[in-house]
Amino acid sequence: MKPQAAPSTHRTIRRRALITAVSSALALSACTGLPAPAPPSTSDPTGSSTASQAPTPSMAPPTASDASTPITKIVENLSPSVVTIFPAGGGLGSGVVYAEDGLILTNEHVVRGSTDVEVGFADGQRVKGTVRATDAVTDLALVQADRRGLPKPAYQATLPKVGEWVVVLGSPLGFENTATAGIISGLHRSIPGSARNSLSLVDLIQTDAPISPGNSGGAVINMRGEIVGISEAYIPPSEGAVALGFAIPAATAVEVANELLADGTAEHAYLGLTPGELTRQIAEQLGIDARTGVVVLAVDEDGPAGKAGIRPGDVLESIEGVELTAPEKLLAELRNRNPGDTVGFTVNREGQALDLKANLTERPAGP
Repeated sequence: MKPQAAPSTHRTIRRRALITAVSSALALSACTGLPAPAPPSTSDPTGSSTASQAPTPSMAPPTASDASTPITKIVENLSPSVVTIFPAGGGLGSGVVYAEDGLILTNEHVVRGSTDVEVGFADGQRVKGTVRATDAVTDLALVQADRRGLPKPAYQATLPKVGEWVVVLGSPLGFENTATAGIISGLHRSIPGSARNSLSLVDLIQTDAPISPGNSGGAVINMRGEIVGISEAYIPPSEGAVALGFAIPAATAVEVANELLADGTAEHAYLGLTPGELTRQIAEQLGIDARTGVVVLAVDEDGPAGKAGIRPGDVLESIEGVELTAPEKLLAELRNRNPGDTVGFTVNREGQALDLKANLTERPAGP
């Protein structure tokens, strides 16, 4: 679980023209409206994924004859394992039972800023809950509910296959215990532009099962009744999207949850730079002929990138031979690294190609 952190002590790009170009690019990106996880508020349900309806599939939905379990049975079996979370500050989100003793897995942005919550169950019972641990990097959190003997579902250890049918359970827009269905649309997805304000929207599962605000932290379930993902984010119809929902893979969620259970924190590799989108205007300001890559906006001088010789204004073209097409691609690649790993970068500096190696460290504590 290894994305990069925002630097603490850093030096920034000093060329005024380049700063102006970068700021303009980021402002344009911010206008896209692609949602990053937000804390719950009293006016809106906690955000998660798209409210648009999925188009009618060209194939027939699964039945008892072509799936291990019909959808009606999956909903019946899994509903007791999916909860609604009501943070003290207002709003709501969803969660999934992680242990029989009342431990609930949800999104960090659902409980952000809260210590105490209420947890609602499918049978109508509501109990007190306490936020036990959180990890903003992967947007996951554990809540301890005051209830025992809960049915823990199975979490799939591998990624689902594109085209598999799935059911989403949660509380979209406050409608508790809502079920929607669709297919797995893609794997290893990153939401463009999200790296500006979130480290979590990378390496996600994409689904066309309708997901709406309030589904955050809920369950994405395959036809065998296994949890394959935790609902995470969406692209709204206002951006021209039709049923574009995203979920954290179950294997990622389990790994982070177990780390949080062990000592209250999750381990992430730290590179120590701020990545930005490489636009044509930025490339011109840098005086380079590059169409793809990630521009370095700022560097932690004492971090791995700084010690490796990476500077603001450098363009990272690849990591360990993998082409870097966007900041989100860099974050996704770092997610698969561990503190202590040495990674090689191909760097474009004012038109000169450099090969630099960085020794990743553990991400510092803090925002």
